[in-house]
Amino acid sequence: MKKLLLIVSLGALAVAGNASAAGDATAGQTKSATCAGCHGADGNSMNPAWPKLAGQHANYIAKQLHDFKGGARKDATMSAMAAPLSEQDVDDLAAFFSTKKTQLGTTAKDMLEAGQALYRAGNAASGVPACAGCHGPTGMGNAQAKFPRLSGQHADYVAKALKDFRSGARANDAGKMMRSIAGKMTDAEIAAVAQYVQGLH
Repeated sequence: MKKLLLIVSLGALAVAGNASAAGDATAGQTKSATCAGCHGADGNSMNPAWPKLAGQHANYIAKQLHDFKGGARKDATMSAMAAPLSEQDVDDLAAFFSTKKTQLGTTAKDMLEAGQALYRAGNAASGVPACAGCHGPTGMGNAQAKFPRLSGQHADYVAKALKDFRSGARANDAGKMMRSIAGKMTDAEIAAVAQYVQGLH
């Protein structure tokens, strides 16, 4: 009986420890004031070159902030913004933006068919796998695997991200997964799939 109580008590402590380590969305809202200029007060950026953070998985946001802070991902503006953030700041900001609702965009009609085909089936001839395999049929991603939500993301930002992976300018993908995929994509394919996910939901 004592052993059982000890196990239960240790389990409760572990849960409490995990809860205290999690981000606080309310605190994150206060801390997000410096982020709002580019990403919007609710994480829906107005400039299509800057990513929407609203509705993104908290652990993905946290990883990107850590990567900017540590140098695994490079951007002059974001590296400077992430540099002073503490572990708790990162968790709080990630928690806040993950709770916000993504404002969906639309897909350009002339790219819908090509974008949908690539997203759902890939390109067997060039070895590009279906985006849906990791990011899901509706673009919601996979939080556990840290595969980001793409649904509603700005097409301009998605295209830039894919081109950065293709060129190697961005190299913080696990196992070079995105670099390998983007390296096989043409400009036309990148433009089409980026447009497709902008309106995907």
